[in-house]
Amino acid sequence: MVKKQTRNSSFDLLADQIIDCSVTITCWIWFIFGFLLFFSWPYLIFARLSENPEIHFQKLNSLFYRIFFRILRVTAPRQRIEIDEQIAAINSSVIVCNHLSYLDPLLLISLLPRHKTIVKTQFFKAPIFGWIIKKSGYLPATSKGPFSKIMIEQMETMGTYLKAGGNLFVFPEGTRSRNGQIGEFHMGALKIARMYKAPVYILQIRNSDKLFTPGKFLFNTRIKNTISLKIIDRIKPDYQKSPPSTAQLARRVQQAYYEGKA
Repeated sequence: MVKKQTRNSSFDLLADQIIDCSVTITCWIWFIFGFLLFFSWPYLIFARLSENPEIHFQKLNSLFYRIFFRILRVTAPRQRIEIDEQIAAINSSVIVCNHLSYLDPLLLISLLPRHKTIVKTQFFKAPIFGWIIKKSGYLPATSKGPFSKIMIEQMETMGTYLKAGGNLFVFPEGTRSRNGQIGEFHMGALKIARMYKAPVYILQIRNSDKLFTPGKFLFNTRIKNTISLKIIDRIKPDYQKSPPSTAQLARRVQQAYYEGKA
């Protein structure tokens, strides 16, 4: 009886791994071939013909990842994604969010057609992808060395971009949390909000790490899981009469997360 149960457990584990592998491969197929077949040529067209390709690139990125999450919903039906409907209406704001998984930025990009974010510098060096994120107006994580010119160019136009309805979203912890707790904050995004007098929206994401766990390659699709993304606070300071300091903004953000137990 024990041996039979062991065989059944081994078979179930193998079946789960096959399903997880199939979903992961399907998503990677979309990332590679979906981009090459359906999105590479629009990027080239807008880059050559548009006076402001940045807007079109951001919208294409958003559409690309919306399709990705639709594929994920179909291939992994045990994974539910619940989104605060008010997020799609955010504009002209700096958005901060806790960070649990590599899926987090993809989800935010899919929800925000006009968006910029901060990207690790090694991605700017990648063939094709590096060119796309640069043309999309994304900011490098450092302003040192060859990235100083990119950062200066983006900061010079950030005020106009935000006033025109664009959003800057960031993960102020700078890296994925391994234990669900809020890590040390980087102040860059809050300095930008203060500099350009932008409202700050505080978002909280939950359970994305249960689907795509840091340090693992395969999606964990066989467990029942609900990924949620919601607004937990809004900071709309009176920048004219009582402008907050960057430290005050940071304390407000951290307080929102501690009260929400992110």
